[in-house]
Amino acid sequence: MSRTLPAAFVSPEAKRRHVRRLFATIADRYDLITRVLSYGMDGRWKRRLVAKAAVQPGERALDLATGTGDVAFALAASGAVVAGLDVTHRMLQLARAKQRGVAAPRVAWTTGDMTALPFPNAAFTLVTTSYGLRNVPDLDQAMAEIARVLAPGGRFLSLDFNRPETPVVRAVYLAYLGAVGATLGWLLHGDPDTYRYIPASIRHYPGAAGVADRLRRAGLTGVAAIPVLAGLMTIHVAYAPKAL
Repeated sequence: MSRTLPAAFVSPEAKRRHVRRLFATIADRYDLITRVLSYGMDGRWKRRLVAKAAVQPGERALDLATGTGDVAFALAASGAVVAGLDVTHRMLQLARAKQRGVAAPRVAWTTGDMTALPFPNAAFTLVTTSYGLRNVPDLDQAMAEIARVLAPGGRFLSLDFNRPETPVVRAVYLAYLGAVGATLGWLLHGDPDTYRYIPASIRHYPGAAGVADRLRRAGLTGVAAIPVLAGLMTIHVAYAPKAL
């Protein structure tokens, strides 16, 4: 791993600065990168996430770290009224271009931070994110915000890379992501460190069980961690407590 990458994880503010610079740099190649690093299965995993969300027609949904909008569009196509939020404005520009180009369902796009959501309490019955929790500068604060904007009984679903618990599996997995990321960094940006952030972020991530524990501490209930790709990926599902 690059000597410069550990500095991205020394504090929430350092990670915030690093993530904002990184995603502004890679936005125009984001869809390509997610396909390559997901072994071509990114679309399948996102469809599985949306299927598990069990969208109800007309419900208010929020897709966090929406990127170029794949999950937001799928939620809207399933009948939800969708807001998509991302910290990188360029991502949302690309999402709007997709929306125009394929007559995709309408989504309201907002540039914003997952740790300070610009929405009122209990505004959504469904909140989703893909590759979002691992990148937030303050995971507990992001979860507190998710719990805040969920209506009673509302649900939260997250898709992300996992940090395998078995040391050998984890080492091989991270080595693969590091090697592929370095190659893509050279080819696309002339800098091998560009995508080495991804395995570095996994090293600093609490993993499936740790994320589930934090969701519970944020006050969410019925938390489940569903393994994907033999546990190399995870879909988390959690619910806001129902009103008494």
